[in-house]
Amino acid sequence: MSAGVAAGIVFGARAQVVQPLGDLFIRLLMMAAIPLVFFSLLAGLTGMTEVRALGRLGGKIMLFYLATTTMALILGLAIMHVLKPGRGMQLSGEVKDTFGQAPAAAEVLLSLVPENVFQAFASGQLAQIVVFAIFLGVTALLLPQAQRQTLQQGCELLADLLRKLVDVVMRFGPLGIGALTASSVGQHGEKIFGPLAIFLAGVWSAQALMVGVYMIFLRLFTRHSPLAFLKQTGPLYATTAATCSSLASLAVALELAEKRMKFPRSIYSFTLPLGAQINKDGTSIMLAGVLLFTAQAAGVQFDLAAQITIVLMGLMLSLGSGGIPGGGLVIALIFVKAFHLPLEIAVIVGGIYRLIDMGSTTINCMGDMVGTAIVAHSEMKGKEQVSI
Repeated sequence: MSAGVAAGIVFGARAQVVQPLGDLFIRLLMMAAIPLVFFSLLAGLTGMTEVRALGRLGGKIMLFYLATTTMALILGLAIMHVLKPGRGMQLSGEVKDTFGQAPAAAEVLLSLVPENVFQAFASGQLAQIVVFAIFLGVTALLLPQAQRQTLQQGCELLADLLRKLVDVVMRFGPLGIGALTASSVGQHGEKIFGPLAIFLAGVWSAQALMVGVYMIFLRLFTRHSPLAFLKQTGPLYATTAATCSSLASLAVALELAEKRMKFPRSIYSFTLPLGAQINKDGTSIMLAGVLLFTAQAAGVQFDLAAQITIVLMGLMLSLGSGGIPGGGLVIALIFVKAFHLPLEIAVIVGGIYRLIDMGSTTINCMGDMVGTAIVAHSEMKGKEQVSI
């Protein structure tokens, strides 16, 4: 990454010539990610002894994800209230609103269930694949023990094979990450010092504060040292910052959870894929930031009731940001339109979105790892109390 930053600064826009190497790295990770998520999740679920254990695990991780996403939205609003980056921006031009409408709650829920599982795999619909795997895993718990054990062994073997594939792909990681970093800095680096610098500083500040929140939770609810945790999971954040893809980074997260963090497979194989789809703390900070930035530029003020609505709608819309580079920007535009604000300023943010997305994806994936660590510690502590 350091070499990539240096190359981007020295060569500027010409550094984009190495972009294909970075794109190849993302494609290789995506190639392994979907089947790895499916078989890892099945292996973990079939290893459980009862459906009640899955419900307990799901309740804990969902509580963490909802709490931190709400905190991220509030944090994004608070930082933008303090810095007021939208004041002084000039509205000009017209923007075509061809990016869609805010989805209804029922539509979001229905979209989680695949009509055709093969199509879900082919199009990389992670949420639908996770739902399908959960249904299969719960059904497998109803099979006779001998059959369930055979299925578990087969899924574990395939998951191990795909994890080895990720290990092979990561040997190409330094080159791919360096190429992506060089291309990003060469293309967008100079925009850090432009008129959007205050907005970018605000988003980055909120993201840094969110890291602090994670480390406090880690210290309070686990035995992990925050610094040791960040060091052990460091390769994940290099991947997230370079690829800006939660889905591509998920393969790396699963490998680190297994090899470095030593989390139980029955836990991380469930919490990490689920988090990649629904836990979008970094994206939530960006959503709140873009909305308030646009409102300030338009001279619009939100009262307390409106800001509560912002938080609730942000929770729902963050689910739809996908796990691919740039997905959050489309959701941000939908968010702005839902509050009847002018789109000109929101679209301007697209010029520096890559710089925002690097931090957003990193925060998203860090939250998944911290949540997994907390749930893993809670489950192991519960087993210790039962054994005593």
